[in-house]
Amino acid sequence: MPGIYLHIPFCKQACHYCNFHFSTSLRLKAPLLAAMLRELDLRRNFFGEELPLDSIYFGGGTPSLLSRAELESLFEHIHRHFRMASDAEITLEANPDDFTDAYLAELRQTPVNRLSIGIQSFSDADLKWMNRAHHADEARRCIESALAAGFDNLTCDLIYGAPTTSDEQWAANIQILLDYGIPHLSCYCLTVEPKTALDHFVKTGKSPGVEDEKAARQFQYLMDAAAAAGYEQYEISNFARAGRYARHNTAYWRSEPYLGIGPGAHSHLGDMRQWNLPNNALYVRHIEQAVEWKALEGSVYEQEHLQPKDRYNEYVMTRLRTMWGCRVAEIESIGTEYATHFVKTAAPFLQQHLLTETQGTYRLSRAGKLMADFVSAELFWVN
Repeated sequence: MPGIYLHIPFCKQACHYCNFHFSTSLRLKAPLLAAMLRELDLRRNFFGEELPLDSIYFGGGTPSLLSRAELESLFEHIHRHFRMASDAEITLEANPDDFTDAYLAELRQTPVNRLSIGIQSFSDADLKWMNRAHHADEARRCIESALAAGFDNLTCDLIYGAPTTSDEQWAANIQILLDYGIPHLSCYCLTVEPKTALDHFVKTGKSPGVEDEKAARQFQYLMDAAAAAGYEQYEISNFARAGRYARHNTAYWRSEPYLGIGPGAHSHLGDMRQWNLPNNALYVRHIEQAVEWKALEGSVYEQEHLQPKDRYNEYVMTRLRTMWGCRVAEIESIGTEYATHFVKTAAPFLQQHLLTETQGTYRLSRAGKLMADFVSAELFWVN
Protein backbone atom coordinates (compact mmCIF):
# COMPACT_ATOMS: atom_id res chain seq x y z
CA MET A 1 0.00 0.00 0.00
CA PRO A 2 1.27 3.50 -0.78
CA GLY A 3 2.78 6.08 1.53
CA ILE A 4 3.81 9.73 1.54
CA TYR A 5 7.14 11.08 2.76
CA LEU A 6 7.43 14.81 3.57
CA HIS A 7 10.94 16.21 3.84
CA ILE A 8 11.26 19.12 6.28
CA PRO A 9 14.73 20.52 5.44
CA PHE A 10 15.47 22.61 8.53
CA CYS A 11 17.66 21.98 11.59
CA LYS A 12 18.77 24.06 14.56
CA GLN A 13 22.37 23.02 13.96
CA ALA A 14 24.33 20.62 11.77
CA CYS A 15 25.30 17.22 13.17
CA HIS A 16 28.87 16.46 12.14
CA TYR A 17 28.02 13.13 10.51
CA CYS A 18 24.85 14.13 8.61
CA ASN A 19 24.69 14.22 4.81
CA PHE A 20 20.92 14.76 4.42
CA HIS A 21 19.61 17.92 2.79
CA PHE A 22 18.84 20.62 5.37
CA SER A 23 19.37 24.28 6.22
CA THR A 24 20.09 25.84 9.61
CA SER A 25 18.38 29.04 8.45
CA LEU A 26 14.60 29.19 8.90
CA ARG A 27 14.25 32.20 6.61
CA LEU A 28 12.49 30.19 3.89
CA LYS A 29 10.39 28.06 6.25
CA ALA A 30 7.01 29.69 5.53
CA PRO A 31 7.37 29.94 1.72
CA LEU A 32 8.81 26.42 1.55
CA LEU A 33 5.88 24.93 3.47
CA ALA A 34 3.54 26.81 1.12
CA ALA A 35 5.42 25.27 -1.81
CA MET A 36 5.02 21.80 -0.28
CA LEU A 37 1.27 22.37 -0.11
CA ARG A 38 1.38 23.35 -3.75
CA GLU A 39 3.38 20.22 -4.59
CA LEU A 40 0.71 18.07 -2.92
CA ASP A 41 -1.85 19.76 -5.16
CA LEU A 42 0.24 19.22 -8.29
CA ARG A 43 0.92 15.55 -7.53
CA ARG A 44 -2.54 14.53 -6.37
CA ASN A 45 -2.78 11.92 -9.15
CA PHE A 46 0.67 10.39 -8.56
CA PHE A 47 -0.60 6.93 -7.57
CA GLY A 48 -3.15 6.85 -10.38
CA GLU A 49 -5.81 5.00 -8.38
CA GLU A 50 -7.74 5.23 -5.15
CA LEU A 51 -5.48 3.11 -2.98
CA PRO A 52 -5.62 4.25 0.66
CA LEU A 53 -2.43 5.63 2.18
CA ASP A 54 -0.92 3.20 4.67
CA SER A 55 1.70 5.60 6.01
CA ILE A 56 2.74 9.23 6.23
CA TYR A 57 6.26 10.05 7.32
CA PHE A 58 7.61 13.48 8.30
CA GLY A 59 11.40 13.26 7.92
CA GLY A 60 14.23 15.71 7.70
CA GLY A 61 15.90 17.73 8.76
CA THR A 62 13.89 18.24 11.90
CA PRO A 63 10.11 17.96 11.48
CA SER A 64 9.61 18.72 15.18
CA LEU A 65 10.38 22.35 14.27
CA LEU A 66 6.88 22.49 12.77
CA SER A 67 4.03 23.92 14.81
CA ARG A 68 0.66 22.23 15.20
CA ALA A 69 -0.85 24.71 12.71
CA GLU A 70 1.85 23.98 10.14
CA LEU A 71 1.37 20.23 10.50
CA GLU A 72 -2.39 20.56 10.21
CA SER A 73 -2.10 22.56 6.99
CA LEU A 74 -0.12 19.68 5.47
CA PHE A 75 -2.62 17.13 6.74
CA GLU A 76 -5.50 19.16 5.30
CA HIS A 77 -3.96 19.02 1.82
CA ILE A 78 -3.15 15.30 2.13
CA HIS A 79 -6.75 14.52 3.13
CA ARG A 80 -8.03 16.70 0.31
CA HIS A 81 -6.25 14.67 -2.36
CA PHE A 82 -5.63 11.19 -0.91
CA ARG A 83 -7.69 8.55 0.86
CA MET A 84 -6.31 7.35 4.19
CA ALA A 85 -6.39 3.85 5.64
CA SER A 86 -8.23 3.90 8.97
CA ASP A 87 -5.16 2.58 10.78
CA ALA A 88 -2.50 4.51 8.83
CA GLU A 89 0.90 4.87 10.50
CA ILE A 90 1.75 8.60 10.78
CA THR A 91 5.32 9.21 11.96
CA LEU A 92 7.06 12.43 12.96
CA GLU A 93 10.84 12.52 13.38
CA ALA A 94 11.89 14.65 16.34
CA ASN A 95 14.87 15.83 18.33
CA PRO A 96 14.71 15.41 22.12
CA ASP A 97 15.14 19.13 22.83
CA ASP A 98 11.91 19.92 20.96
CA PHE A 99 9.73 17.69 23.12
CA THR A 100 8.40 20.07 25.72
CA ASP A 101 5.20 19.03 27.50
CA ALA A 102 3.37 21.85 25.71
CA TYR A 103 4.56 20.73 22.27
CA LEU A 104 3.63 17.10 22.96
CA ALA A 105 0.16 18.18 24.08
CA GLU A 106 -0.26 20.08 20.80
CA LEU A 107 1.04 17.11 18.83
CA ARG A 108 -1.56 14.86 20.45
CA GLN A 109 -4.22 17.01 18.78
CA THR A 110 -2.87 16.15 15.31
CA PRO A 111 -3.12 12.83 13.43
CA VAL A 112 0.50 11.96 14.32
CA ASN A 113 0.47 8.56 16.07
CA ARG A 114 4.14 7.51 15.98
CA LEU A 115 7.30 9.36 17.03
CA SER A 116 10.83 8.72 15.79
CA ILE A 117 13.22 10.24 18.31
CA GLY A 118 16.84 10.97 17.40
CA ILE A 119 18.46 9.99 20.69
CA GLN A 120 21.79 8.76 19.19
CA SER A 121 23.32 8.34 22.68
CA PHE A 122 22.69 8.87 26.36
CA SER A 123 26.26 10.13 26.83
CA ASP A 124 27.02 13.85 26.80
CA ALA A 125 30.51 13.09 25.49
CA ASP A 126 29.02 11.30 22.48
CA LEU A 127 26.43 14.01 21.85
CA LYS A 128 28.99 16.80 22.02
CA TRP A 129 31.30 14.95 19.60
CA MET A 130 28.36 14.48 17.18
CA ASN A 131 27.35 18.15 17.59
CA ARG A 132 23.84 17.19 18.62
CA ALA A 133 21.58 19.97 19.94
CA HIS A 134 20.39 18.06 23.02
CA HIS A 135 21.96 16.73 26.22
CA ALA A 136 21.76 13.28 27.78
CA ASP A 137 19.24 14.35 30.44
CA GLU A 138 16.97 15.72 27.69
CA ALA A 139 17.14 12.35 25.92
CA ARG A 140 15.70 10.61 28.97
CA ARG A 141 13.20 13.35 29.73
CA CYS A 142 11.76 13.43 26.21
CA ILE A 143 11.04 9.68 26.25
CA GLU A 144 9.33 9.97 29.61
CA SER A 145 7.34 13.00 28.45
CA ALA A 146 6.28 11.29 25.21
CA LEU A 147 5.09 8.20 27.09
CA ALA A 148 3.27 10.36 29.66
CA ALA A 149 1.57 12.27 26.83
CA GLY A 150 0.15 9.02 25.47
CA PHE A 151 2.59 8.26 22.66
CA ASP A 152 3.38 4.59 23.10
CA ASN A 153 4.32 3.89 19.47
CA LEU A 154 7.91 5.10 19.62
CA THR A 155 11.10 4.35 17.77
CA CYS A 156 14.46 5.68 18.88
CA ASP A 157 17.70 6.06 16.92
CA LEU A 158 21.10 5.12 18.31
CA ILE A 159 24.57 5.36 16.71
CA TYR A 160 27.37 2.90 17.44
CA GLY A 161 31.02 2.88 16.42
CA ALA A 162 31.75 6.51 17.34
CA PRO A 163 35.25 7.15 18.78
CA THR A 164 33.69 8.42 22.02
CA THR A 165 31.31 5.46 22.44
CA SER A 166 32.89 2.78 24.60
CA ASP A 167 31.51 -0.76 24.69
CA GLU A 168 30.19 -0.03 28.18
CA GLN A 169 28.39 3.11 27.01
CA TRP A 170 26.94 1.27 24.02
CA ALA A 171 25.55 -1.44 26.29
CA ALA A 172 24.10 1.25 28.56
CA ASN A 173 22.45 3.05 25.61
CA ILE A 174 20.67 -0.12 24.53
CA GLN A 175 19.63 -1.07 28.06
CA ILE A 176 18.08 2.33 28.72
CA LEU A 177 15.77 1.94 25.70
CA LEU A 178 14.93 -1.63 26.69
CA ASP A 179 14.09 -0.48 30.21
CA TYR A 180 11.70 2.13 28.81
CA GLY A 181 10.03 -0.59 26.74
CA ILE A 182 10.56 1.22 23.43
CA PRO A 183 8.94 -1.11 20.84
CA HIS A 184 11.20 -0.22 17.91
CA LEU A 185 14.94 0.55 17.72
CA SER A 186 16.88 1.91 14.75
CA CYS A 187 20.60 1.49 15.37
CA TYR A 188 23.15 2.67 12.82
CA CYS A 189 26.89 2.30 12.52
CA LEU A 190 28.63 5.66 12.30
CA THR A 191 29.52 6.32 8.67
CA VAL A 192 31.94 8.97 7.44
CA GLU A 193 29.95 10.43 4.56
CA PRO A 194 31.68 12.57 1.91
CA LYS A 195 31.47 16.36 2.26
CA THR A 196 30.34 16.26 5.89
CA ALA A 197 32.08 17.97 8.79
CA LEU A 198 33.13 14.54 10.08
CA ASP A 199 34.69 13.73 6.72
CA HIS A 200 36.75 16.94 6.97
CA PHE A 201 37.77 16.17 10.56
CA VAL A 202 38.94 12.66 9.65
CA LYS A 203 40.86 13.85 6.58
CA THR A 204 42.61 16.60 8.55
CA GLY A 205 43.43 14.35 11.51
CA LYS A 206 41.14 16.20 13.93
CA SER A 207 39.12 13.05 14.56
CA PRO A 208 39.78 9.33 14.17
CA GLY A 209 37.71 7.38 11.67
CA VAL A 210 35.48 4.42 12.43
CA GLU A 211 37.33 1.48 13.95
CA ASP A 212 35.95 -1.54 12.11
CA GLU A 213 36.63 -4.07 14.87
CA LYS A 214 34.92 -1.92 17.47
CA ALA A 215 31.92 -1.27 15.21
CA ALA A 216 31.55 -5.00 14.49
CA ARG A 217 31.81 -5.83 18.20
CA GLN A 218 29.13 -3.30 19.12
CA PHE A 219 26.87 -4.50 16.30
CA GLN A 220 27.13 -8.09 17.53
CA TYR A 221 26.34 -6.97 21.06
CA LEU A 222 23.29 -5.12 19.70
CA MET A 223 22.01 -8.24 17.91
CA ASP A 224 22.43 -10.36 21.03
CA ALA A 225 20.84 -7.84 23.41
CA ALA A 226 17.88 -7.18 21.14
CA ALA A 227 17.22 -10.89 20.54
CA ALA A 228 17.42 -11.63 24.26
CA ALA A 229 14.83 -8.91 24.88
CA GLY A 230 12.42 -10.37 22.30
CA TYR A 231 13.06 -8.02 19.37
CA GLU A 232 13.16 -9.20 15.77
CA GLN A 233 15.96 -7.90 13.56
CA TYR A 234 13.72 -7.43 10.55
CA GLU A 235 16.26 -5.23 8.76
CA ILE A 236 20.00 -4.85 9.33
CA SER A 237 19.61 -1.69 11.42
CA ASN A 238 16.04 -2.08 12.67
CA PHE A 239 14.70 -4.11 15.57
CA ALA A 240 11.07 -4.40 16.63
CA ARG A 241 8.80 -6.25 18.95
CA ALA A 242 6.30 -8.50 17.17
CA GLY A 243 3.95 -6.50 14.96
CA ARG A 244 5.74 -3.19 15.53
CA TYR A 245 7.70 -2.96 12.30
CA ALA A 246 7.93 0.51 10.75
CA ARG A 247 5.37 0.33 7.96
CA HIS A 248 6.78 3.27 6.03
CA ASN A 249 10.37 2.04 5.99
CA THR A 250 9.23 -1.50 5.24
CA ALA A 251 7.52 -0.14 2.12
CA TYR A 252 10.91 1.15 0.91
CA TRP A 253 12.59 -2.20 1.46
CA ARG A 254 9.74 -4.09 -0.23
CA SER A 255 9.56 -1.76 -3.28
CA GLU A 256 6.05 -0.50 -2.57
CA PRO A 257 5.00 2.88 -4.03
CA TYR A 258 5.63 6.12 -2.16
CA LEU A 259 5.40 9.81 -2.94
CA GLY A 260 8.12 12.18 -1.71
CA ILE A 261 7.20 15.83 -1.07
CA GLY A 262 9.71 18.62 -0.49
CA PRO A 263 13.26 19.43 -1.64
CA GLY A 264 15.50 16.35 -1.66
CA ALA A 265 12.56 13.92 -1.34
CA HIS A 266 12.41 10.75 -3.48
CA SER A 267 9.39 9.01 -5.03
CA HIS A 268 8.88 5.50 -6.42
CA LEU A 269 6.16 3.98 -8.56
CA GLY A 270 6.75 0.73 -10.45
CA ASP A 271 10.02 1.10 -12.37
CA MET A 272 9.90 4.89 -12.14
CA ARG A 273 12.06 6.89 -9.72
CA GLN A 274 11.82 10.64 -9.14
CA TRP A 275 13.88 12.80 -6.86
CA ASN A 276 13.36 16.44 -6.00
CA LEU A 277 16.50 18.55 -6.27
CA PRO A 278 17.95 19.52 -2.87
CA ASN A 279 17.73 23.30 -3.19
CA ASN A 280 15.22 25.16 -1.03
CA ALA A 281 15.27 28.48 -2.88
CA LEU A 282 14.90 26.93 -6.35
CA TYR A 283 12.18 24.61 -5.09
CA VAL A 284 10.14 27.54 -3.76
CA ARG A 285 10.66 29.76 -6.79
CA HIS A 286 9.73 27.19 -9.43
CA ILE A 287 6.78 25.59 -7.64
CA GLU A 288 5.18 28.96 -6.92
CA GLN A 289 4.90 29.52 -10.67
CA ALA A 290 3.97 25.97 -11.74
CA VAL A 291 0.68 24.94 -13.29
CA GLU A 292 1.56 21.26 -13.75
CA TRP A 293 4.15 18.94 -12.24
CA LYS A 294 5.58 17.65 -15.50
CA ALA A 295 6.68 21.16 -16.47
CA LEU A 296 9.03 21.18 -13.46
CA GLU A 297 11.20 18.30 -14.65
CA GLY A 298 14.81 19.49 -14.71
CA SER A 299 14.14 22.50 -12.48
CA VAL A 300 12.54 20.93 -9.39
CA TYR A 301 12.93 17.20 -9.98
CA GLU A 302 14.61 14.56 -12.10
CA GLN A 303 13.25 11.20 -13.17
CA GLU A 304 14.36 7.84 -14.49
CA HIS A 305 12.83 4.52 -15.45
CA LEU A 306 14.87 1.63 -14.12
CA GLN A 307 16.16 -0.94 -16.58
CA PRO A 308 15.90 -4.63 -15.61
CA LYS A 309 19.55 -4.63 -14.46
CA ASP A 310 18.87 -1.69 -12.13
CA ARG A 311 15.67 -3.26 -10.82
CA TYR A 312 17.59 -6.44 -10.02
CA ASN A 313 20.42 -4.61 -8.27
CA GLU A 314 17.98 -2.51 -6.27
CA TYR A 315 16.04 -5.61 -5.27
CA VAL A 316 19.19 -7.35 -4.03
CA MET A 317 20.46 -4.25 -2.23
CA THR A 318 17.24 -3.65 -0.29
CA ARG A 319 15.74 -7.10 0.23
CA LEU A 320 18.93 -8.83 1.32
CA ARG A 321 19.06 -6.43 4.28
CA THR A 322 15.71 -7.71 5.54
CA MET A 323 14.48 -10.84 7.24
CA TRP A 324 12.35 -11.53 4.14
CA GLY A 325 15.47 -12.00 2.04
CA CYS A 326 15.73 -12.47 -1.72
CA ARG A 327 13.35 -14.91 -3.41
CA VAL A 328 14.51 -16.53 -6.62
CA ALA A 329 10.91 -16.59 -7.87
CA GLU A 330 10.68 -12.81 -7.52
CA ILE A 331 14.00 -12.33 -9.30
CA GLU A 332 12.73 -14.49 -12.16
CA SER A 333 9.94 -11.95 -12.71
CA ILE A 334 12.68 -9.43 -13.59
CA GLY A 335 14.36 -11.93 -15.93
CA THR A 336 15.45 -15.57 -15.83
CA GLU A 337 19.05 -14.53 -16.55
CA TYR A 338 19.07 -12.51 -13.32
CA ALA A 339 17.79 -15.45 -11.31
CA THR A 340 20.49 -17.68 -12.81
CA HIS A 341 23.14 -15.06 -12.05
CA PHE A 342 21.92 -14.67 -8.47
CA VAL A 343 21.95 -18.40 -7.69
CA LYS A 344 25.41 -18.81 -9.25
CA THR A 345 27.02 -15.85 -7.45
CA ALA A 346 25.31 -16.70 -4.16
CA ALA A 347 26.74 -20.25 -4.09
CA PRO A 348 30.16 -19.33 -2.63
CA PHE A 349 28.48 -17.31 0.14
CA LEU A 350 26.35 -20.33 1.05
CA GLN A 351 29.55 -22.37 1.36
CA GLN A 352 31.12 -19.64 3.51
CA HIS A 353 27.98 -19.55 5.69
CA LEU A 354 27.40 -15.88 4.94
CA LEU A 355 24.06 -16.71 3.31
CA THR A 356 21.38 -19.28 4.09
CA GLU A 357 18.82 -20.69 1.67
CA THR A 358 15.38 -22.13 2.41
CA GLN A 359 12.93 -23.05 -0.36
CA GLY A 360 14.42 -20.57 -2.80
CA THR A 361 14.72 -17.68 -0.33
CA TYR A 362 18.22 -16.40 0.46
CA ARG A 363 18.99 -14.54 3.67
CA LEU A 364 22.08 -13.17 5.34
CA SER A 365 23.40 -15.32 8.18
CA ARG A 366 24.55 -13.68 11.40
CA ALA A 367 28.11 -13.60 10.04
CA GLY A 368 26.76 -12.31 6.73
CA LYS A 369 25.11 -9.36 8.41
CA LEU A 370 28.58 -8.10 9.32
CA MET A 371 29.44 -8.07 5.61
CA ALA A 372 26.07 -7.12 4.12
CA ASP A 373 27.33 -4.41 1.75
CA PHE A 374 30.12 -6.62 0.43
CA VAL A 375 27.83 -9.60 -0.17
CA SER A 376 25.23 -7.46 -1.95
CA ALA A 377 27.85 -5.87 -4.18
CA GLU A 378 29.16 -9.28 -5.18
CA LEU A 379 25.66 -10.37 -6.17
CA PHE A 380 25.03 -7.32 -8.38
CA TRP A 381 24.70 -7.53 -12.14
CA VAL A 382 27.57 -5.40 -13.41
CA ASN A 383 27.52 -6.01 -17.18
